[in-house]
Amino acid sequence: MTAVVLAALVGSLAAALSGTAPPTDQEPRSAARLVAEPDHIFDRYTTPLPSPAAEPPIELPIEPPLGSTPFQLVIPRIGVDATVNAFGLDSDSVPEVPRNGQEVAWYNWSSEPGMGSNAVLAGHRTWGGAGVFFDLEQLSDGDQILLRADDGAELSYKVEENFLIDPSDSSALAMMAPTNDDTITVITCGGDYSPTGGRFGGYYSDRRVVRARLSQATPAPVPAVAAN
Repeated sequence: MTAVVLAALVGSLAAALSGTAPPTDQEPRSAARLVAEPDHIFDRYTTPLPSPAAEPPIELPIEPPLGSTPFQLVIPRIGVDATVNAFGLDSDSVPEVPRNGQEVAWYNWSSEPGMGSNAVLAGHRTWGGAGVFFDLEQLSDGDQILLRADDGAELSYKVEENFLIDPSDSSALAMMAPTNDDTITVITCGGDYSPTGGRFGGYYSDRRVVRARLSQATPAPVPAVAAN
């Protein structure tokens, strides 16, 4: 009985974060209801998200620092080393979800990491067993989250908040809004799991949210040039 998925943003953008899990290794592609169809991250949009703030990032040597996806998300404290891919909206204006338990989504309607605002990331807590963010609740203030590009560029973030939020709490919206500093917001399921049987097995009562602030940006190494 697998429980997954993550966050939900209601169509009015006034509530957020919902999801559950299928009992197999494949999820349906998208859905527009909470709990009854828990294979989505967010509900259908009816208004656009605000544009990311244009604050300059700290000590950034290149733009954008990570280039295009995929890149790697590394959390040493809990042993995470996962591929991050860009996700957007499907044809029904519902954000797409990670396609397996170990993949992480970066949402292309949020800021690119390292560009001075809020980059929203999401992944499954469980998927036929432990998912990529199964141990996310263990992170505490000061723990490191790294984003690494294939060329060696790296962004280092320090955790500042780790908390649960009720899917019906309207303040959940603020977790995905643009910020004036370089932040990542990582979302997964949390709280109590309630088995319900049926197609999706059950659901989690809350959403786990971890927020971290950029502390260091390291450029890709310059290739050595052989002497003549």
